[in-house]
Amino acid sequence: MTDLTVRPPDLATAPRSLRWPVARASMETLAIPALAGLAAVLYFVNLTVSGFANTYYTMAAQAASQSWSALFFGALDGQGFITLDKPPLATALMGLSVKAFGLSSFSLLAPQALLGVGSVVVLYLAVRRSFGPAAALLAGVLMAVTPVAVLIFRYDNPDALLTFLLVSAAWALGRGLEGGRLRWALLAATLVGAAFLTKYLQAWLVLPAFALVWLICAPVSLKRRIGGVLASGLAVALASGWWVAIVELLPAASRPYIGGSETNSALELLLGYDGLGRLFGNRPPGSTLGSAADGLPFGGPGSGGGSFGGVPGFLRMLNEQFGGQIGWLLPAAALSILAAIVIHRRASRTDRRVAGYVLWAVWLLVHVAVFSFMSGIIHPYYTVILAPAIAALIGAATTELWALRRGSRLAGVALAAGVVVTGITAWALLERTPAFLPGLGLGILAVSVAAGIVIAIPEGLVGRRISRAAVTVALVAALAGPLAFAADTMTIAYGGGDPGAGPQATNTNGGPPPGDGAGPGSAGGFDGAVSTQALVDYLVANQGNARWIVAVTGSQTSTGIQLAAGLPVMTMGGFSGGDPTPTLDQLQAYIASGEVRFVLVDTGGRPGPGGGGGLNSVRTAWVTSTCTPVAIGGATTGLYDCAAASG
Repeated sequence: MTDLTVRPPDLATAPRSLRWPVARASMETLAIPALAGLAAVLYFVNLTVSGFANTYYTMAAQAASQSWSALFFGALDGQGFITLDKPPLATALMGLSVKAFGLSSFSLLAPQALLGVGSVVVLYLAVRRSFGPAAALLAGVLMAVTPVAVLIFRYDNPDALLTFLLVSAAWALGRGLEGGRLRWALLAATLVGAAFLTKYLQAWLVLPAFALVWLICAPVSLKRRIGGVLASGLAVALASGWWVAIVELLPAASRPYIGGSETNSALELLLGYDGLGRLFGNRPPGSTLGSAADGLPFGGPGSGGGSFGGVPGFLRMLNEQFGGQIGWLLPAAALSILAAIVIHRRASRTDRRVAGYVLWAVWLLVHVAVFSFMSGIIHPYYTVILAPAIAALIGAATTELWALRRGSRLAGVALAAGVVVTGITAWALLERTPAFLPGLGLGILAVSVAAGIVIAIPEGLVGRRISRAAVTVALVAALAGPLAFAADTMTIAYGGGDPGAGPQATNTNGGPPPGDGAGPGSAGGFDGAVSTQALVDYLVANQGNARWIVAVTGSQTSTGIQLAAGLPVMTMGGFSGGDPTPTLDQLQAYIASGEVRFVLVDTGGRPGPGGGGGLNSVRTAWVTSTCTPVAIGGATTGLYDCAAASG
């Protein structure tokens, strides 16, 4: 019988002309599983070391698992008293996981790790369309090992979902550029809108890159290109604004209070504190608003940026706060942009490589400019969104320069310059943490310089094998610093609103945020002689028909109680206790109706000028003068029973 089975060629006996195509096909087949495996190791191994990580978001995810209304609005508790100071999409995703598998560190953080794996794979697919599989594979590896990516894809802040959605939007836009198919551009716009509902205006920072690449590179007439940008802009507005419109149109009594706002308005929040306030550092006079992502217990006018990100300026992305998170390959990415300009200065506007460079270069430049000079609140972990662009640019330029090196000495010199600059950057960053792997920085620098010298020499003089060995060594040296920081990140238990990957630089003024990161074992704001569990046991046993087991000021206290009890806690004043809700009349009404029985007064002494601080003082004065103090195990607690006041 004739054997009709089709077998791949045997590379050992195949003609030389067939060996490279077959090997290349095998590489492409294995690339995605290999990248996914690398990312899974970095993001899943020891995933639960941080416990509930940022408990503010954990609290909202728990609430989302208990109530569809809380999931939709992003409420902090299942009864829907007040929301996060962010849109709800990220906590909704984590809430669905908690609903399916129960509340645990793994059920909370596994979606974040999966988003990380997905981001790496989708980046590979996006870069492959423009630059081929070798560039895409290199880009995927560089993205996966970036320290800030390893941090965020193991944490419950919303930046993990933001990154995945925007990288997916870039992939969709690339599909649309093939033939000028508008439906793919509209999909990209819709994904940007979803990212907006993850972290508001930060999602829109990619729009200049998306619009410019379509206007320049789409293979259709100028009229259709302009029309495509306008249609996509409308799609972005609709996809971004529908949730905000619903929240604004609903009566305030029919939904939770919008946390972080002064006027119970999502529109005010996204344009003010979570929008222009981030850029310019302005806040309403006397405001005490803070944010879980900020790690601020409260703040005043103009507070922000310098607390976590250092001084705004041109080199901010390489300073003590940002450098170890994202700076390792940033100079090389800048050189990649210059190389792309030289290589493709005469290319057709519809060249797919031109489109790729325009997309990722503008993406990177816009984010770096905004992050470097914004004077409002900024955290180093925001820079995870730079990782895809940096990785794509270096992957593309490296493979192109390597291919051109045989016929151009300048290409070899440019590639060597990138290798040496990367080595210098790694040495400089590692010098900031002298106790961490001493000698690694100097070793990387020495190896990078040696490899760069060999790469700069024409291949005809040193031979192909030596050249390939040099570029392999250069790649290992480039990855050594980020991988060391990534490995260190995987061992650290992070908490609160300002985590930082790897060992912290000795001169950084960042550090752990004050007053944040309360976990199930702590509940700040009441007498430390009583444990959280003892307080929770008492509240659960005496809840009766109340909707909330207790009302407390600020999430620093409410997170520990709610996560331990699994029951709704009224977080008065939102994250920091500074939001103007509930008013005294509203609190009295909740107590009179029996919806609230117990109030835990804020013994931390947060009253401040105006806003929620003054209101907190008013509420506390009324509670302590009207309600009955509760002792647990003979110890005072700051807990008051207001049952008598309801009568």
